[in-house]
Amino acid sequence: MDLSTLQETTPRERHTPGTAQRELLALRQQALAQAAAQLKAELFGIDDVIDRVIDAIRAWYVLPQLITRPVIVCLWGLTGTGKTQLTRRLAQLLGFYDRFVEVQMDGFSHGASYRSSSISGMLGDSGIHEGMPGILVLDEFQRFRTVDTKGADVKVERYQDVWTLLSDGRLPPALSALSNIERKLADAHYEAERAEDGDDDRAGKKPYRFQLDAWDAQELKRMLKLQEPLSAIMQWPPAKVQALFASFQQSSHAWETDYSKLLVFVCGNLDEMYHETAQRVEDCDTDADIFHRLTRKLSLIDVKKALSERFKPEQIARLGNEHVIYPSFNKATYEQLIRNLCARYCDDIAAQCGVRFAIGQDVHDELYANAVFPAQGTRPLFSSVHAILSANLVNAALWVLEQQLPLAQDFGITLAADKRHLVVRGAGSQGIEQQAQFAVTLELNRLKQRANADFRALLAVHEAGHGLVYCLLFGQAPQEVKINIASFEGGYNSFAGLKVTTRQNALDMMCVGLAGRVAEELVFGEMACTTGAEQDYKQVTAEAARFIRHHGFGTRLSRTDVTVELDNHLNTDVDPSNAAIEELLQSQYQRASALLGQHQGAITRLVEALLDHGMIAQPEMQTLMAQSGVAIAVVAHTGPDEALILEPFAARLAAFRQQNGGQAATAPDSESPACL
Repeated sequence: MDLSTLQETTPRERHTPGTAQRELLALRQQALAQAAAQLKAELFGIDDVIDRVIDAIRAWYVLPQLITRPVIVCLWGLTGTGKTQLTRRLAQLLGFYDRFVEVQMDGFSHGASYRSSSISGMLGDSGIHEGMPGILVLDEFQRFRTVDTKGADVKVERYQDVWTLLSDGRLPPALSALSNIERKLADAHYEAERAEDGDDDRAGKKPYRFQLDAWDAQELKRMLKLQEPLSAIMQWPPAKVQALFASFQQSSHAWETDYSKLLVFVCGNLDEMYHETAQRVEDCDTDADIFHRLTRKLSLIDVKKALSERFKPEQIARLGNEHVIYPSFNKATYEQLIRNLCARYCDDIAAQCGVRFAIGQDVHDELYANAVFPAQGTRPLFSSVHAILSANLVNAALWVLEQQLPLAQDFGITLAADKRHLVVRGAGSQGIEQQAQFAVTLELNRLKQRANADFRALLAVHEAGHGLVYCLLFGQAPQEVKINIASFEGGYNSFAGLKVTTRQNALDMMCVGLAGRVAEELVFGEMACTTGAEQDYKQVTAEAARFIRHHGFGTRLSRTDVTVELDNHLNTDVDPSNAAIEELLQSQYQRASALLGQHQGAITRLVEALLDHGMIAQPEMQTLMAQSGVAIAVVAHTGPDEALILEPFAARLAAFRQQNGGQAATAPDSESPACL
């Protein structure tokens, strides 16, 4: 199917919805469906994103004659999730690559010429004709900020006409370029008159054939929408050009350039929206599924809030409401990418030298463990897989050929026991197995194994304490518990977020936060407790301070805070609350001690699991706790909003209604003494 012609419409088609028109619409619908299927086959893990984009552009592609202003689709996501790749491939699949413009929205690059510093100039140099459909990609849009972190205006030199384009798709000419041409024409008049009087160096010489240089003539042709050849325009006398200027300035229709049928993709990374994940570029330990769950709950509201920190309200409005949010990739997507990458490398080797490799699952697993940084998308994965596999597969192929092993077999590749070598196996001509080893550098494995036995024991006890108390108090399994980590030297528990935090939830989280130190004291003794709980104490003290001073959960109701602003009407007397904070922390420390003392068998099981495997996932935690007689739940991650609400508020409301006979309490009169 030739998709490049499906967007062409004639006046008759626009007014005669007959059989031919219906067939054309059906072809365009089919082309969209085929494009969606192809995109899903090539770009993994973003099927929902592709469906949303296809739906967003359906009217623009199927019935372009109905479009009267640009269709704007915003794509937001972490780096390396395929935003730009999606737009480029879509343009190819729909036959629009000759009418495709991609602009890097670096609004702070100065010194560029007019043509490269305005959107109208770049569109004018493209294959997109006035009044016709085309695709414009505004990439890295977050760099084009017009408001700084304090809300003050940011001076931006380039692409200022983008806001006009996004408004209605009609761009006025660049007055600076017109003024420049007018100045050059005036200079030409001046030089001609001086030559006639004999006061110029050109006096007595043959006049120039060309009045305008090629650059200015091209600007003139584009802005005045002329059809004459460039060489002819360059020879026009100044009087003719000035007459065209006068006519142009009097015509409001000719003044604007119509790009109202553009499809505009606005692409970027909004770190403000992905604040829980975007800055964790070094984190190669947290499960990709956890990052995926954190990012897939983001909504249009999160986008608007993040944009408000970079752009003015009227500019945000011009971006519209079609905001497509990319979640970070989940584990299954990364695993599929690794399988495809490995297959591609094997296919390339087979095509070049006839040696066919079969890479084992253990190698796939180690590639995942050593190449995936969830906050950075696919780029680190591609780089690491290339570094680990490319040279080794070439060396392995050379070994097979040197040994003259029969090529009518698949040569298996597995990981050696030391995890520092790839083992290649194949049968010789007599059927006897031969093998060779090739050194491989798995850097993250080395980092994860750096901890000695004593340090790993300390980490296991500390993290088991946190995890066990969380299970006991919340009845939920942590998302994961890890000690063999490379991102930083320590361990961690990952807990689900709470949509609503009650007084009891706040107390329970303080108890969980103190449980690591309590576990150290229980197992190693008071004098062997380490400074590793410093961050725990900092966090728990802050939670206790908010509990007393901000949330009104203590004996004081007034919000207590510190300020240097005289007009902030706050209770700034923080000293009396210090004793209450200390008492609260002491009580939660004793509570954690009692809980761990009652469940020493459970903490032993958790410690052993961490020492054996370096981590405990949710299903394993549920099993280990069941062996200790403690029933906990594993949260089903089924919806976009997965934050926990642990209190049965709806059931308690129903009980309250039943208690009051189903009648709502009568609100007191606004002027009664109770309201005064």
